[in-house]
Amino acid sequence: MKKLILTLITITAAFTFSSAQVIPSFQLGIKGGVNFASLSSSAGSTFSTGNRAGYLGGLWARVGALGFNFQPELYVTGKNVQITDNGTEVKAKFTSIDVPLLFGGKIGAFGFGGRFYTGPLVSFAINKSQSFGTAVGNATSLDYRDQNYAWVFGAGIDIKNISVDLRYEAGLSKQTYGSSQTKVSLFNLSLAIPLLKI
Repeated sequence: MKKLILTLITITAAFTFSSAQVIPSFQLGIKGGVNFASLSSSAGSTFSTGNRAGYLGGLWARVGALGFNFQPELYVTGKNVQITDNGTEVKAKFTSIDVPLLFGGKIGAFGFGGRFYTGPLVSFAINKSQSFGTAVGNATSLDYRDQNYAWVFGAGIDIKNISVDLRYEAGLSKQTYGSSQTKVSLFNLSLAIPLLKI
């Protein structure tokens, strides 16, 4: 019985080690997807928010060895939020270039695998616009700063040459809405394809 258990442990350990990404590799590809942004409301604030769909599209690279990965990315993202303030609805849009620097691990074999990662993200606003659901004029606005920070938590699956990722970006930078301050956070779901694999 002890020999059987020892054999099973040895086989499992060997498979786990062989399925990890041992040999150094490099990938470069394109990605696209959707996001759902929301604003956190602080205690005592007079507004509530709802998720609205946005988009993302750009480039990614992945350097890996010994089961670990470093994945820098560069993509354009459109973030949309809906704010209700004392019965008045405001829809805010902003476009930015996002640069996440992600660190994580990978397991799998034979073209199939799972990944998990975390890391910082810096976002550079390239467009700011407001559209109002009702005739509020310019009395209400969301001031989206030119540079913002977030922390990313995510996981993904690789199926041959297609990667699917689900992430949460926790906003770290405070935004101003009227007399209140808030943070922009979002979920995003993306599809990625490698163009170059070494």
